[in-house]
Amino acid sequence: MTGLVQTLVDLAAVHKRPAAERAVNEADRLELIDPPTLRRALEVHRSEPGVRPLRAMLDRRTFRLTRDELERRFLPLAERVGLPLPLTKEWVNGFEADFYWPDLDFVVETDGLRYHRTPAEQARDRLRDQAHTAAGMTQLRFTHEQVYYESEHVLSVLRATARRLLVGA
Repeated sequence: MTGLVQTLVDLAAVHKRPAAERAVNEADRLELIDPPTLRRALEVHRSEPGVRPLRAMLDRRTFRLTRDELERRFLPLAERVGLPLPLTKEWVNGFEADFYWPDLDFVVETDGLRYHRTPAEQARDRLRDQAHTAAGMTQLRFTHEQVYYESEHVLSVLRATARRLLVGA
């Protein structure tokens, strides 16, 4: 039986970055291994072909943990409008933010049905929105449908918001 690290190394050797990133994110979400531990474990495998792409992905400046494909699809949209790389999985005003730009006081949430379908989850989302607004932050919330099928709309809203926020930064 192949261990987790070996499996991730092998996957990175034969698949493109999105598949490897998805596997690392899922392993982290399931608390099987976290990125710093994985990075250290790669030393044992350093001569294997998948190590280089995994290390590049784990580089703090380029790799951002995301909970699901929706969040992974959002990141390039933010980059296209000229926003700097956001922090992810950061606690802001008592809530974990999908995407956070501390220098801009800007938070973006992406809402898929997996984590936002029940009345209790939706009520928590409203509390989160209220906490960010009360703190004077700019917050945007995009749905699964918008990110996947209405990316031009998302880009338009992000572009206008980024223009306003980057002028004041």
